Amino acid sequence: MNSRQQIILQMVVDRGRMSVADLAKMTGVSAVTIRQDLNLLESGNYLRRAHGYALPLESDDVETRMMNNFPLKRQLAEHAAALVSAGETVFIENGSSNALLARELGSKPQVTIITVSSYIAHLLKDSECEVILLGGIYQKKSESMVGPLTRQYVSQVHFSKAFIGIDGWLPETGFTGRDMMRSDVVNAVLEKGCEAIVLTDSSKFGVMHPYTLGPQQQFSRIITDDGLAPSSRTLLEQTGIKVDIIARFPLS
Repeated sequence: MNSRQQIILQMVVDRGRMSVADLAKMTGVSAVTIRQDLNLLESGNYLRRAHGYALPLESDDVETRMMNNFPLKRQLAEHAAALVSAGETVFIENGSSNALLARELGSKPQVTIITVSSYIAHLLKDSECEVILLGGIYQKKSESMVGPLTRQYVSQVHFSKAFIGIDGWLPETGFTGRDMMRSDVVNAVLEKGCEAIVLTDSSKFGVMHPYTLGPQQQFSRIITDDGLAPSSRTLLEQTGIKVDIIARFPLS
């Protein structure tokens, strides 16, 4: 890996998603050269490519995922936290943006957070809010509870809003997840009929994974950044989903 490729990899890890055009502009080489660099980095399992973009490798580790594009995820979390009122009980699913949301809500003593993420529960151990951690089979890498017991616990608790992480979305598939058991927990939450809010950066749009989250009409709102393609936003809004767009930090 040469010095230019190291710079490319660091930018992708820091920002979460970089277009070929932006990488070419920022490194001062042609788009052809960037594509060659990305092919090499992808073959070495350093990053992945999708539709003219370079993306960081996905990881089940919440801490690792949180550091990818951290400033933007914090912006998304701050926007989501503003939607939660004092006295509300909310469900927060696993994921890096959701973990940052939980941290934002931790200073609100009148908020109750229900979660399946042991990482989030531990993050809130010194917080003022009340935390309910649902049980189940413990997935060590994701630090999340899954399985039939978790689904049963979900059916027995009540909450006004649910903040959900996704792994992919395409018009023909709707929202999708990478992990079958975690996707099953999300679907159990959606069956509650509460206000379901997707909290994710725009890199997840245009990507497909095996397991369906939904149907799509069960989601109420999406909080994402302005990397979301206008055509995708239009399709989402046509299904009745409110889309909140947060401006990304400018490239430097």
